[in-house]
Amino acid sequence: MRDLLRRDGVDVSPVSTDGRGSARDIARQCVQEGADLILVAGGDGTVNEVINGMVHSTVPLGVLPCGTANVLANEVGLGRPDQVAANLSGLVPARISLGLLMSEADREARHFLLMAGAGFDALIVHKIDEKMKTVVGKLAYWVAGFSQLGARLPEFNVDVDDRRYRCSFALASRVCNYGGDLEIARNVSLLDHNFELVVFEGTSTLPYVRYFLGVVTNRLRHVKGVTILHPRAVRFSAPDTEEPIYVQADGELVASLPVTVSIVPRALTLLVPPKYQRLQKVFAAEQVWTPSATA
Repeated sequence: MRDLLRRDGVDVSPVSTDGRGSARDIARQCVQEGADLILVAGGDGTVNEVINGMVHSTVPLGVLPCGTANVLANEVGLGRPDQVAANLSGLVPARISLGLLMSEADREARHFLLMAGAGFDALIVHKIDEKMKTVVGKLAYWVAGFSQLGARLPEFNVDVDDRRYRCSFALASRVCNYGGDLEIARNVSLLDHNFELVVFEGTSTLPYVRYFLGVVTNRLRHVKGVTILHPRAVRFSAPDTEEPIYVQADGELVASLPVTVSIVPRALTLLVPPKYQRLQKVFAAEQVWTPSATA
């Protein structure tokens, strides 16, 4: 990929991560040292770390998708990492908003690019066998999900615009793609300035069979027990249970309830294919980037 980038006019300096959280620190240092461009070769979790080191900077971010699900790549149509590297100059910059997840327990804040989920899907992330994930990839998520079939699910509160909803799974999404294969949110884009919030009722996993059918048939909004909203801020809390209710952001377990989720407007410059920009009718990017940059 380095050779392909050089052929495309981009001279890169590779820096390896050395553990969880290190990509954030590397990205922050690159910004401070005046990088013209940051490329990340990794999956959605690594991209999440990088954006947390770049937020509010004007340095463009390009993604060479090398992860398990690659939700971002599927969402914007990036293709294989070698294809992106060979045609980086064909991407265009878009100034996008990010999500911000604040844990009320430790007041720790974390930005996210794609989605934040509380309840059932975060429980699946919690149950993932990391060794299995390394071997079989996305199949590990399906195994963890089906292992919970019939289990009891704790409910929690979702507060939006002075209204309260009760559910066992809530997804605040900035993208339509979910896990690389499904679309739960249907009317949201990285280029919007809000979430699509999908709220699922139920104290058992059994209704999720019905919800899953609604997802695959694109009729989720007509399924009983599902509420779809488009807020810019939401609070998840669980006052009635002592067991932890987990929260995932961009596919990584990051906190437990209570948390608040909000939009940070125009916080990152992301390189996307022109086709994605045209399809989403995006506003003009606030920054000009040329392929002669040094990454």
